[in-house]
Amino acid sequence: MDCNDPSWKTKSEEDFENNRFQIPHLTEIFVDDVSIPSTFCLKSRRSPVITEEFVEGYQSDEKWNGYVNNDDKVLLKVIRFSSPTSAGAECIGPDCTWVEQWVHRAGPRENIYFNPEEVNAAIVTCGGLCPGLNDVIRQIVITLEIYGVKRIVGIPFGFRGFFEDGTPEISLSRNVVENIHLSGGSLLGVSRGGPSVSEIVDSMQKRGITMLFVLGGNGTHAGANEIHNECRKRRMRVAVVGVPKTIDNDILLMDKTFGFDTAVEEAQRAINSAYIEAHSAYHGVGLVKLMGRNSGFIAMHASLASGQIDICLIPEEPFQLYGPHGVLRHLKYLLENKGSAVICVAEGAGQNLIGRTNAQAASGNSMLGDIGVHIQQEIKKYLKENSVPAEVKYIDPTYMIRACCANASDGILCAVLGQNAVHGAFAGYSGITVGICNTHYVYLPIPEVIAYPKHVDPNSRMWHRCLTSTGQPDFN
Repeated sequence: MDCNDPSWKTKSEEDFENNRFQIPHLTEIFVDDVSIPSTFCLKSRRSPVITEEFVEGYQSDEKWNGYVNNDDKVLLKVIRFSSPTSAGAECIGPDCTWVEQWVHRAGPRENIYFNPEEVNAAIVTCGGLCPGLNDVIRQIVITLEIYGVKRIVGIPFGFRGFFEDGTPEISLSRNVVENIHLSGGSLLGVSRGGPSVSEIVDSMQKRGITMLFVLGGNGTHAGANEIHNECRKRRMRVAVVGVPKTIDNDILLMDKTFGFDTAVEEAQRAINSAYIEAHSAYHGVGLVKLMGRNSGFIAMHASLASGQIDICLIPEEPFQLYGPHGVLRHLKYLLENKGSAVICVAEGAGQNLIGRTNAQAASGNSMLGDIGVHIQQEIKKYLKENSVPAEVKYIDPTYMIRACCANASDGILCAVLGQNAVHGAFAGYSGITVGICNTHYVYLPIPEVIAYPKHVDPNSRMWHRCLTSTGQPDFN
């Protein structure tokens, strides 16, 4: 963007709204299709004994219906930075000129694209486990039924379920999903990888699927976007809608993703155990490894929430173990002055300190070395060489956290995301995902949220808050 162009700001705002964040709609392919009145009723249920005088100034039931207009927008960025040196500043131009960026508001529309009697909906959960998967599945099914959909199926074990023999689809209804949110995991099962996009769409055509709800992270959403594009290429009337699922909270533009709050809360149990072990031993060291392949949000938030962490290590902040400014030197200082220490490390942190392998997971991601075990061994070695007696306790709660039920906060988030995913599909949008942005629920085009993972900003206020809490120095 040329900031010397007098009209650059207007052009930037137009490009943002009309190009980058314009969400795809099926009428772009089927131009003659018309909408129909919604079957999702939102009439208020006001008591008939309340007089009109009491509700003067409020719309009557006949005028209010609670639907969202297609032109409703949510402001993506709400802070107007006055200086590029402000914490976390994102500026366009040297004077931090404000550029309004609006995205589409999520919710039920007064007119819908699909006739519920003709809808054949499918749900698939991909990637790894995450607290809240069953909550989202439950709300998608319940909302579909309220619209009047009769045919709802679950595809077992991720995208593999479209192709693998011996994995029949699962018929879903309110009775089937009523209590699944009381259990962790996914009713449908999960897996990584799967058949080609062409094979998946072939299977969708064979099954007559008209709505596909895809629950997964960045890689899964990339696959969902390819499925959307292939369906458009074949001129199929199919709405493909994603629900971002990543326990690491590393999806762009969103306040948070479901499962993150639960992960941070459950991580407190492991941190508290490490704290007790460390403080109950002579020169005790508690070491906790938490999830966070590329982003350290869980480690940062868990450290800040617990108030028991002395050292927090995340992928975004390189560190040294040895040397005058290394982690081990500071650990020795803590043991000599406090008598104990607790360390929290994200799984993706310090990978440069471990010999890399060329092994890859089914998702295509490279296999990480175990930084927790590596640090544990180096701590023991260093303290022994420096004649500092110590006990090191290592805790890795990764799979315990992934497999648990969603907490209350995530349960609410999952409910609203699942409902809004269905509203978006019935409105005729495809190639979109639903998320929460500045406390409001929005629809975003998938390519914008998977451009790259969201990372902890080392200059952000939240990371500075974490450093204030731990009191740790710069380990570079």
